[in-house]
Amino acid sequence: MIHLSKLPNIETTIFTIMSGLANKHKAINLSQGFPNFKSDQKLIDLVSKAMNSGYNQYALMPGNMELREAIAKKFDLLYGSSYHPESEITITAGATQAIYDVITAFVRADDEVIILKPAYDCYEPSIRINGGKPVSIQLEAPNYQVDWNEVAQKMSSKTKMIIINTPHNPSGTIFSEADMLKLQELTKNSNIIVLSDEVYEHIVFDGEKHQSACLFPDLKSRSFITASFGKTFHNTGWKTGYCCAPKELMEEFQKIHQFNVFSVNHPVQKGLADYMQDPNTYLGLSEFFQAKRDLFLNLIKDSRFKFKPSQGTYFQVLDYSKITQENDVDYAKRLTIENGLASIPLSVFNENKLDNKVLRFCFAKTDDTLKQAADILNNI
Repeated sequence: MIHLSKLPNIETTIFTIMSGLANKHKAINLSQGFPNFKSDQKLIDLVSKAMNSGYNQYALMPGNMELREAIAKKFDLLYGSSYHPESEITITAGATQAIYDVITAFVRADDEVIILKPAYDCYEPSIRINGGKPVSIQLEAPNYQVDWNEVAQKMSSKTKMIIINTPHNPSGTIFSEADMLKLQELTKNSNIIVLSDEVYEHIVFDGEKHQSACLFPDLKSRSFITASFGKTFHNTGWKTGYCCAPKELMEEFQKIHQFNVFSVNHPVQKGLADYMQDPNTYLGLSEFFQAKRDLFLNLIKDSRFKFKPSQGTYFQVLDYSKITQENDVDYAKRLTIENGLASIPLSVFNENKLDNKVLRFCFAKTDDTLKQAADILNNI
């Protein structure tokens, strides 16, 4: 049989490649974004309790109502912003599914979608498989700040959507209030959808505030916010997330969601709903991960790697240009094979694979793991 691929230029993801190398060579894996410590036992027990209490059949298509109500309360507590749990919140199989369904619900053939690179690798294939055209704007290292004049220049009558991500993976930067106000200004009086990927909303450092799209009224009216419980509660393998949007937008989203997934793991939803009754389960995350960032950076401060401390997420970008001028993919592989430490090269997320000689390291690890990784970096 002969098949014509719908995504002919898509290769195996760098996460699969680097984690595979880490496993093969028994390297410390700071590549893929997952913790190597346990989720809170209380949450695990609540999920087990839900299973034993009969929450084992399909949840409602939009998700368990108690969980949607808990999310609504969280938005009110953190941002003073309201989403109606009945009609404006949907539980999804992770944020990636939410992102795919948002794009599928709105992007048609030849529509343009602006993405800011380096960009998480699920955005572009989702656009292309729906016949859309990614319009890339390359952010410059090491600050990765958005040039909103360039965004304005790239906008056209074909622009259907703008995708933003704050806190930003892979760079570890965050959007300022000024950034969000500029985005709101550029999209006002348009039909542009904003997809705001906020999976690291609870991981922002140095006293800064997460600038959610819901804080800006006109922006909120055209935005989907996608989020992840896996990133928040250290259980990425549960693949549970959610999205929020105004009712008229959510109705279109659910037309896709109901046939793509329909409903998500019910006992996990019930367990999360009960767990989130205590806001402290998520309010202390920035402090928790900042301690890990600070430990990691203090340990490698005398190494030959250069860095600007991560502003958010649990990723730290390290510049290796004083060590070698190798291509970042080649160096990441060599670092894994020869030195026993896996990371992610940023060029794979950039336009035309721009190589700034930087690698991304995940510090959502035990302190012992971070110390072992630092020992390796200090001896390079």
